[in-house]
Amino acid sequence: MAIGGALKADNDEVWNRLIALAGGRGARFVVFGTAAEDPEASAKQVVEQLQRRGAVAEALPVAPKFSWVDLNKVVRDAALIAKVRNARGIFFTGGSQERIVDVLNPGGHPTPMLDAIWEVYRRGGVVAGTSAGAAVMSTVMFRDAPSVVSILKGQWEEGKQIDRGLGFVGPDLFVDQHFLKRGRFGRMVPLMLAKGYKLGLGVDENSAAVIRGDEVEILGHKGALLVDLGEASSDRQLGVFNLKNAKLTYLDHGDRMNLRTRSVTPSAMKLRGQRLEPGAPDYKPYYTLPQFYTDMLGDSTISTAMSILIDSVQPEFRGLSFEAAPKAGDALADLGFLFRLYKGPGSIGWSTDELGPEDYTVVNLYLDVTPVRMPQPLFGPWPGDRRPRQTATPEEPPAGERPQQQ
Repeated sequence: MAIGGALKADNDEVWNRLIALAGGRGARFVVFGTAAEDPEASAKQVVEQLQRRGAVAEALPVAPKFSWVDLNKVVRDAALIAKVRNARGIFFTGGSQERIVDVLNPGGHPTPMLDAIWEVYRRGGVVAGTSAGAAVMSTVMFRDAPSVVSILKGQWEEGKQIDRGLGFVGPDLFVDQHFLKRGRFGRMVPLMLAKGYKLGLGVDENSAAVIRGDEVEILGHKGALLVDLGEASSDRQLGVFNLKNAKLTYLDHGDRMNLRTRSVTPSAMKLRGQRLEPGAPDYKPYYTLPQFYTDMLGDSTISTAMSILIDSVQPEFRGLSFEAAPKAGDALADLGFLFRLYKGPGSIGWSTDELGPEDYTVVNLYLDVTPVRMPQPLFGPWPGDRRPRQTATPEEPPAGERPQQQ
């Protein structure tokens, strides 16, 4: 179970399914706060949520932030390893994913504790992780890549921004987290191309993807994006990242997908709603205006654009991504990217308003990404504006004098 981060205590669907996957009430869990800045507090919160719902959970003292713990010994401690082997569920908290990998798989060499986790997994137990705990699920992961645009520009190194993960989902699927909220499809696609991945699954916050073999089911309050590069191409002669014919599928709460056949089964609620198939006689899209997005990597911009496009008379939407204030000395300061999102063969969607505002499932929209030059500076004063330029940020007014936000 890959959880996209920011999992809320009241997300009963995710917590209860996690326990059900481990065998139901009484299932034993071990919790690793390894990635966290405060591993004791982070693991304690997870233990409490599991115990509230009937599981038996215990936190293990395996974290770099525990300065009094000898990590080399603790990952070989027979008593702790026995607790792992006796569990039906493993849970990794959020934080910095490199801590999990460096502790359990230093230099690519599995420790006895990691071997025990794999034993639990192979005999049918559940391995779950939120945020950093989800990042380690694939064989390759982002170790530390705060800037999505820098990854698009190719400004990353092995061992720094990119590293090996733990590989629980196998070698063919790349997994990322905080995905829609932070526009991380912009960093996923370049890495997939570089590493030869054809499928990528990005899970959003307070949501989870249950992955069993080829089957994926989405739980929680938001959703996930499936990136398919099986028919995509890139022109290496351009010298920078570019892409044509990638397929994007947005999976919402309750949707399922078979990764091998690429077939999608929308939730029962979606199937009771409106079917949106461009070109079909009953296709009556709601939206009419063209859309252009000035920040394609903004908060949930890509899923919003997909939902509107499948329900629009327009054949495509476009948007940009760039660094408005690039770092000094950046040789690619003026490099930006134009995103073209468009309908094509197999594009289809479903929508429902049963829970209030419209919810969408969108299958097989297409994406091209083209490098473009962005002028620097991006903007200047309007001709004729003779007011002096502001060169420093003015002092913030006292709290009582601040204007009300609307």
